[in-house]
Amino acid sequence: MSDAALTAGRAKGRSLADLLIEAGLTREKIEDCRRVSAATGDSMDKVLLAKGLLDEPAVLRVYAKHLGYEFRASLDGIAVPQSFVAKVPVQFARNYNLVAVAETDGVVQVATCAPLEAHPMDDLAAMMGCEVDPVLAPRLEITTLLGRAYRHKADGVDEALADVAEDGNIAGLADQIDEGEDVLDVANKAPIIKLVNTILFQALKMRASDVHFHPYPDRMQVRFRIDGILYDMDPIPRKALDAIISRVKVMGKMDIAERRLPQDGRATIKIGDGEVDVRISSVPTSQGERIVMRLLDKTTKVFHLDEIGLAPRNLEMMREYSNYSHGIILVTGPTGSGKTTTLYAAMAEVDTTEKNVLTIEDPVEYSLPGVSQVQVNAKKGLTFAAGLRSFLRQDPDVMMVGEIRDLETAEVAIRAALTGHLVFSTVHTNDAPSTIQRMVDQGVEPYLVSSSLVLVIAQRLVRTICKHCHAYGPITPEEEAKLRKVGIDPAQLGGRVARGKGCDECFQSGYAGRTAIYEFMPVDENLRTQIMNGATASQMKRSAVERGMITLREDGRLKIVAGQTTADEVLRVTQLDLD
Repeated sequence: MSDAALTAGRAKGRSLADLLIEAGLTREKIEDCRRVSAATGDSMDKVLLAKGLLDEPAVLRVYAKHLGYEFRASLDGIAVPQSFVAKVPVQFARNYNLVAVAETDGVVQVATCAPLEAHPMDDLAAMMGCEVDPVLAPRLEITTLLGRAYRHKADGVDEALADVAEDGNIAGLADQIDEGEDVLDVANKAPIIKLVNTILFQALKMRASDVHFHPYPDRMQVRFRIDGILYDMDPIPRKALDAIISRVKVMGKMDIAERRLPQDGRATIKIGDGEVDVRISSVPTSQGERIVMRLLDKTTKVFHLDEIGLAPRNLEMMREYSNYSHGIILVTGPTGSGKTTTLYAAMAEVDTTEKNVLTIEDPVEYSLPGVSQVQVNAKKGLTFAAGLRSFLRQDPDVMMVGEIRDLETAEVAIRAALTGHLVFSTVHTNDAPSTIQRMVDQGVEPYLVSSSLVLVIAQRLVRTICKHCHAYGPITPEEEAKLRKVGIDPAQLGGRVARGKGCDECFQSGYAGRTAIYEFMPVDENLRTQIMNGATASQMKRSAVERGMITLREDGRLKIVAGQTTADEVLRVTQLDLD
């Protein structure tokens, strides 16, 4: 981008100070930011973000007006021009957060979140061999689009494997480690380090939540869990097994000499300027040690309530109960059913300027602005119950406890709810009525459960049909049987059902992304009476359905009829929900 273009852009825009005042800042704060900028050398936009005076979209909107650029709040659904993917290395695009969003008449529109950094744009123009036109977009939108754009580009796993094969001393350099290592930085690395970093980068590009290193007699099989399903990736020669395990253990600060006992470790890796938390678990098997790495990308956005698949009625109920002044809201479901995402979405609705909000989690998954988040540390005595007890002395309005897994935590949560606090938490049960039964079974008195609980939500995750190969077709006899099993008459669908044909974007599976199906059970007077009278979970459920509760399977049916998912998916996650 030339200086002339930058000057022209400024000429079209308005004064930066005027625009910042319009956005809600005072002249004193603007002058303070200018002094910090002059003293540190950081650009004004970075200072504004570091001080938290404006969020990133607001800062980018101001600079878009000031410089005469276009601002795009979302890059969803954009296809990145192939010329960009072919000519621009992924490391460069990730490091500078640049991605092409359109190409017309030899000019490439490139999204950036750093409006004042001209040099990367100039370098990009040289790589592309054409003129580039900047548009501004949030960093998260850019990194998400980059992940999709480069998903199918060769990742260098084959090259890294070839380097491992040539290296005579496979395990020799496995114990090198850098704090917060950048997995994009593979230059001049030992072959085994390069291989592990490349596999992790490939996993993050493909939106994997877990990476499995599974030993077999003749190979080590790498597997990625994507949208809840495991996919086999490139196998690795058996001779590299010990070196890879040693390397991963070093990353997690585990004992590489101990191979007979299970171990747990943690690491933080970087992708450009983003960070990913990694939970590492190793167990000894008859074929050798097996490693599973859980990836938690901190740059992933916190979803809002209207983005997580709530039906209009459930969305209205969630917003209503999230504004209660006291009581317990419980979200239930198996591991990996999206409970934490739902809780974060609810917490994001709470006005943190008026309310004091605290959370205790294991681990702290995403950063919530204005919320004080505490990490469980059982070794130091900081358990869920201990943290919640200390929160009561912090003058809280809203609290979130990661999980109620014992009587002590349940009792503290109930005491908090009964003394005028709103408490969010999770429990592991199959459906909403079973949650009440579980609390009573843990030893909580029924009268305490009935007086403190205000809402119970059960949920599951179902894969959604891929947008790129979504199509309607005639219902096959097999599909008709499955539709009837979930309670749908094929006539309702007009004889046609939505499905994914399978394409490169969805790894030929027909599914891409996930949404949740929900069961909302408010604790009303009828339910309170049943709890006090010791009703069973099935009795509570039958009564709630009669009063209009939408069960998990019913919510799944609505999403099948809407063409979002399939009967296969709903049956897979609601096997025990036989309404």
